[in-house]
Amino acid sequence: MNEDFARVLSLLRQEKGVSQRKAAGELGISQALLSHYENGIREPGLAFVRKACDYYHVSADYLLGRTLSREGAMIGAEELADASEEKESLKGGIMAKLQKKLVVNTASVLFDLLGQVGSKDAVEQAGAYLSGGLYQLFRPLYRAAGGNESYFSTDSGSYDLDVLAADMTLARVRYAKALEAYRGDYPAVDAQSLAEEYHELSQSMAQVFHGVDERVKEMLE
Repeated sequence: MNEDFARVLSLLRQEKGVSQRKAAGELGISQALLSHYENGIREPGLAFVRKACDYYHVSADYLLGRTLSREGAMIGAEELADASEEKESLKGGIMAKLQKKLVVNTASVLFDLLGQVGSKDAVEQAGAYLSGGLYQLFRPLYRAAGGNESYFSTDSGSYDLDVLAADMTLARVRYAKALEAYRGDYPAVDAQSLAEEYHELSQSMAQVFHGVDERVKEMLE
């Protein structure tokens, strides 16, 4: 087994909203043994993996961390739903198409949820933060391709001093404060609710977050 198995096993139990004691009883093992499985101390046999898959309604590939699709299918660019209305193929190959779909789909879910929250400030600040990120990715490309930087209002000196990073940090702070100030009801954002509401789009979001988590984990090791 691998580290992904222990992590996914623990997350699935938390998503199901059951205690370790209850899950262990329904899976036919002791709480101590389930704790060992969830913490990666011991590895289960095939019989337990089958039981866990049935109990949490996921595929073995998902439980083992081999795919982000709960049904077990490996997610490729051609299989992802696309939340954008633009259907033409991107120049640059399959990787560009995949990354575009992941980002567009994740942003679509985010803004749909924010729309349900109904905080105008949160929506505006989320847009400001993401716009800043796109700006910071596009401008170096524009510069490398020999474009005249007068196209941008922010002078190159200020840009090179990372003023955009400061703008994004401020937007993120304002976004968090807007959510803190909101007093209405929030939509369900647990993994099961997202999967039921957004179907394939939620797979894109899970893949984006998983990729970030993996990069962070590698950076911290």
